[in-house]
Amino acid sequence: MSAFLTPFLQRWRLCALLASLLMLAIAHGFQTIGGLAPCALCLRAREIYWTAAAVALAGMFAVRVRGGERWRWVFNAALALVFAAGVALAVYHAGAEWKWWPGPSSCSGGAGAVSASQLADLLEGAKIRPPACDEAAWVFLGLSMAGWNALASLALAILSLLAVRHERRKPQ
Repeated sequence: MSAFLTPFLQRWRLCALLASLLMLAIAHGFQTIGGLAPCALCLRAREIYWTAAAVALAGMFAVRVRGGERWRWVFNAALALVFAAGVALAVYHAGAEWKWWPGPSSCSGGAGAVSASQLADLLEGAKIRPPACDEAAWVFLGLSMAGWNALASLALAILSLLAVRHERRKPQ
């Protein structure tokens, strides 16, 4: 194990909490500052990070109680599962954007962010389509937000597994 990673793995639940909150802040920034309304799958991805944050926080408290240190690896394993679910969701979302497979039928063919004129049209009875899950709203270096989320979730899942290994190797 790398000496660089050891301090992070020893405090993995805190690192996972901070990483999850950072990912949520980035998503919120894209929405509020960038004006990119989230599609249904984007909102699901946020639920994954909220779940990871809750598991990490619960783990931080649980390992502080008497006898709780033996449960460190269990919370790290739970984080690995949550982040693995994030990988699966993000790969599904990215695949739908690339048209490799269909996205959810309730979330396709949208028009992106809603403008003020569209809101006025809505008040007059027009239908406004929500953001589409099968259209990338933002791309950087050839990857959409869903693609970058897949990579981030994969890294977090791998680090969670390394944290499990780190805790299981420690003498009890």
